[in-house]
Amino acid sequence: MTWKLWPAVLSIFLSPLVQAAPDATLTVYSERKEHLIKPVFDAYTKKTGVKVKYLTDNTATLIQRIKAEGTKSPADILLTVDAGNLWSAAQAGIFEEVKSESLQKNVPAHLRDPGNRWFGLSQRARTIVYNPTKVKPEQIKSFENLADPSFKKRLCLRSAKKVYNQSLVAMLVAEKGEAPVEKVVKGWVQNLAAPVFQDDTAVIDAVAAGQCDVGVVNTYYFGRALEKNPKLSAKLFFPAKEAGGVHVNVSGAGVLKNAPHKAEAVKFLEWLAGPEAQGQFAQLNHEYPVNPAVSPSSFVQSWGKFDAMLINMAKAGELQEKAIKLMDRAGYN
Repeated sequence: MTWKLWPAVLSIFLSPLVQAAPDATLTVYSERKEHLIKPVFDAYTKKTGVKVKYLTDNTATLIQRIKAEGTKSPADILLTVDAGNLWSAAQAGIFEEVKSESLQKNVPAHLRDPGNRWFGLSQRARTIVYNPTKVKPEQIKSFENLADPSFKKRLCLRSAKKVYNQSLVAMLVAEKGEAPVEKVVKGWVQNLAAPVFQDDTAVIDAVAAGQCDVGVVNTYYFGRALEKNPKLSAKLFFPAKEAGGVHVNVSGAGVLKNAPHKAEAVKFLEWLAGPEAQGQFAQLNHEYPVNPAVSPSSFVQSWGKFDAMLINMAKAGELQEKAIKLMDRAGYN
């Protein structure tokens, strides 16, 4: 658990209308790693004079901390990864409903809470990675196709205990129903080339090494691997719209009910979702902006375009428990 305080760096070129009071401070509780948020917080401080103090930990711990602190909590915003975590925070009753035309405009409806308690700020795709020397992209088609007997002992997966896979299965259930998806997940288990891995990086390495031919990963892990090895023997496959499209997820945030600085917290979220911050916020982790008016980095664009599932991300949380039980019945652990 770490605390960091970013000093206000006020430019002489800033208008007095933009500058905040000298003691203006926001406190953010965040699951995002320090190097993925420091530059963004610094940019906001530089622009507005608002200092950003932050504490990092996992989401479950932060939610419990916020609840325990109650009205004495110094936290203004909870920033975390995965819509399932954001949904859990909303269910815990710690978020305030935010009415903002700017956030409504800049964050598509499927990437924010229907009750406006949390908003996606960057999106990542969870899709299929394949070894181009072992399989042709036209053989893949969809997530469901990975359960086909033609992929027997050719599939690698990350553990079902990770929320990213729980959200993927939950969203598939939302789209296709529980029984069909359970059949698919059983097929995945039958097609495994190795025991499940503990992270996406290991899945990518196994695909590139020929240990398996296909896998399922978040795109930003692929970006990190490609950055280290531009000759990586792995490529991304994005299921077409008619095959269900690509599962997307978000990192996002909400204003806390007991926030000491609610108005300033809303302004900060609006800035994060606006065109000025979106490119930087997404680029730091090879993610995609949520704001449709902002393009991904050229590096991310080089992987190709895709059609995303447009089911509201809240379903990742609503159906999480059902997805976990389904995966357990299917033998996916």
